[in-house]
Amino acid sequence: MLFTPATLSTLARHLTAERKRQGLSRAQAAAVCDVSTSFIRDAEKAPGRCSLGLLMQYMAGLGLSMQLTGWSHEARAQETMSAAGQDAESASP
Repeated sequence: MLFTPATLSTLARHLTAERKRQGLSRAQAAAVCDVSTSFIRDAEKAPGRCSLGLLMQYMAGLGLSMQLTGWSHEARAQETMSAAGQDAESASP
């Protein structure tokens, strides 16, 4: 799944389905994942409001993982940083 703000609702459905597949209540999942019950609710209803770190902690607690395969626009970011450095050098007396 391509991870974008638009796909967060899909992530939420997967998290909910996995928690239920494991037979865990929200309170039980919170205890296993070392997060609050309200966080579990938010992650399953509005994951866009949750920190990525806590979402990953919840996923790991359920035995799930997420892989990052590369950075989009990485080359453009490097070009921008190089250009900014060159501009700073040319502005120096």
